[in-house]
Amino acid sequence: MKKKQKLVVINPNTSTMMTDRIRLVADSVVGADFELIVTNPPSGPVSIEGYYDEAMSLAGLLDLVTHHDDADGFVIACFDDTGLDAARTITTSPVVGIGEAAFHMASMISNKFGVVTTLARSVPALEHNLVRYGLSARCSGVVASDVPVLEVEAQNGKAYKRIAAEVENAIKNDRAEAVVLGCAGMAELALALQRDYGVPVLEGISCAIKLVEAMLYLKLENSKVCGYAQPRLK
Repeated sequence: MKKKQKLVVINPNTSTMMTDRIRLVADSVVGADFELIVTNPPSGPVSIEGYYDEAMSLAGLLDLVTHHDDADGFVIACFDDTGLDAARTITTSPVVGIGEAAFHMASMISNKFGVVTTLARSVPALEHNLVRYGLSARCSGVVASDVPVLEVEAQNGKAYKRIAAEVENAIKNDRAEAVVLGCAGMAELALALQRDYGVPVLEGISCAIKLVEAMLYLKLENSKVCGYAQPRLK
């Protein structure tokens, strides 16, 4: 019997409730020939909303990558792609962020895509990432729903209505042909929003998992030349 490949999904914040919700989405899409581990660090910010939280989460995130040194692939389940480059330097296994995964997939199925995230303080980091990935010109805009990360609901409550209003605005006013949900906690809302608004709605957890699976199928590893070279012992 063929041994399953190990895929580790890391929620960089310490919210076990968020980790459980990420696990539900990941379980629904991961291939049968993968062993899935979904985890979060024991210490750090309870949610990642802006640059400070991101910086405070890095140590715990990188410790988990090191701890799971036998993993065949990693997904970083924070839409800011927290610690993505640093993680790639300490492993040869593919590491994919849910933000970059959703952005790239959206660019392949639409001319312009909009991004709906949580708080306004998260917008600049996502805009910076779009420039870095070469996709800024493909994005119709990054907007905040003003729903804190830990208040995103899977049900059609207040949070859903506020997120839905920004999705509608992106389609009608910004001419977005697809919409990316800019928070791991929004993942469970994607199918309902896609049904309600008739455009592709992407959540990064599923996109990232499938990209890692494809990389492993193609036997791709992180380059260890220059930028992603192993850190020097000092």
